[in-house]
Order: sequence, then structure tokens, then C-alpha cells
Amino acid sequence: MKVTLISIPVRDQEKALKFYTEILGFVKKKDKSLESGDRWITLVSEEAQDGIELLLEPAPIHFEPSKVFQDALMESGIPYTQFQVESVDAEYERLTKLGVEFSLKPTTMGTTRCAVFNDTCGNNIEIDEEL
Repeated sequence: MKVTLISIPVRDQEKALKFYTEILGFVKKKDKSLESGDRWITLVSEEAQDGIELLLEPAPIHFEPSKVFQDALMESGIPYTQFQVESVDAEYERLTKLGVEFSLKPTTMGTTRCAVFNDTCGNNIEIDEEL
């Protein structure tokens, strides 16, 4: 058994697609229209295009418990997910220049350096670097 797909709830798929590709640098892998009017949009890391896919899931729009959960995580400052980067400081500098808002600036916690930003789609996202 292996992980091939993870999903992240987003409030606006088009806005999320733009943020995750143009700002974060992910690459669109799949984009198919669904009967519901939503789309099946998956992204992959530019460095691992055959790796795990990230699904931009429109769950909060159609499933109220997901919206409540997403809002609670956002309000408490808890990241929905984490992405590993080579250098948290370099990504922080790059992303802040692009207007990304961070709730946690680069911080060292034990053997990890991390920072947390708002993905503009209802989620806190943490970037991590192993020291």
C-alpha cells in the first residue's frame, strides 16, 4: 500500500489553482470537469512529477462539516498540511516578495525549521526543513 493522492479543501478551485501553481510552483497534472460542475484538479511537485498528487478538493462548498473543520483549523492557527522545502528561509523570502502572508515566521523547533502561511483558500500551510 502506498499514498498516491492527498486532498486539501479549497473554497475556490480556480483561485487555488492559480495560487498553488503560480505562487507555490506546483504543476497541474489533471484537470477534468465533473458532473457536479466542480473539477478534478490534481497538482504535483515540479521536482517529483511522478510523485504524490495534491487534489484541490471543493469540499467546503458541498459539505458543511468540512467547512466547520477548515474554519476551526484556520482560526486556531493549525496548519492543514505541510510541505517540505530545502530552505524555509529562502522560501519565506521568495513567498513574502510575492505577497504571501505568514502567521509564523521561520522558526526552529528541535531538528526542524518551519513557517506557516495562509494559502488564500481557507488553509494554513506549514513549510518544513529538516536541519
